[in-house]
Amino acid sequence: MANPLKGEVIRLYKTLLYLGREYPKGAAYFRGRLKCAFMKHKDETDPEKIRQLVARGDHVIKELEALYFLRKYRAMKKRYYEPEN
Repeated sequence: MANPLKGEVIRLYKTLLYLGREYPKGAAYFRGRLKCAFMKHKDETDPEKIRQLVARGDHVIKELEALYFLRKYRAMKKRYYEPEN
């Protein structure tokens, strides 16, 4: 891994690890998949390819945040609104 991008990759890993705590299938499931995904590309040295992978990781972060937001919204809607028939 290229040194200038190492901090970015570590930040991405930590952020995903933090977001994985609330994953619907469980934190252990998410942690295992996250580790496998990062280990698959551990020998990557091309800076452009690393940037693409980090961009894909940022997209996954946005998807997870949207998933959690919708889950909370649905729970609130279920509690406070009458069911529509």
